[in-house]
Amino acid sequence: MTVVWLALLMGVVAGSRSMMAPAAVSWAARLGWIDVTGSWLAWLGYAWTPWIVTLFALGELVADQLPSTPSRTLPPSFAFRIASGALCGVAIAMAASSGIAGAVAGAVGAVVGTLGGRAMRGSLAAAFGHDRPAALLEDALAIGAAFLIALSLR
Repeated sequence: MTVVWLALLMGVVAGSRSMMAPAAVSWAARLGWIDVTGSWLAWLGYAWTPWIVTLFALGELVADQLPSTPSRTLPPSFAFRIASGALCGVAIAMAASSGIAGAVAGAVGAVVGTLGGRAMRGSLAAAFGHDRPAALLEDALAIGAAFLIALSLR
């Protein structure tokens, strides 16, 4: 699988959970699975970055369960998810391919993940009769996908 496809898939994760993708990419950079040294993204591989971004990702998992959390399709949330996907796409693709292609793939993936994730969660919530099981399933899918994508970068 090419790095551009992996960037697209990580973008889908960013669309579902905006901080999960950067957490996975940061761990991949820290563990040396992707090379961001000497670039403007070198900070992703710093010793504390994966831990800090992982805390943000865990906070997002908690916040997503709250009824007061705004929709992921509101412009600020949607824009952040696209930016998150693009950032992850650049980091994944720049060493092996084109950073621009990775950014575009990550951004497109984030749009797909945002809209598709909302539709999937709505359908699951209707089937379950409650939103929480659907949200937890979406969390599990995002965590699993981010982990598998990061592993395939080794």
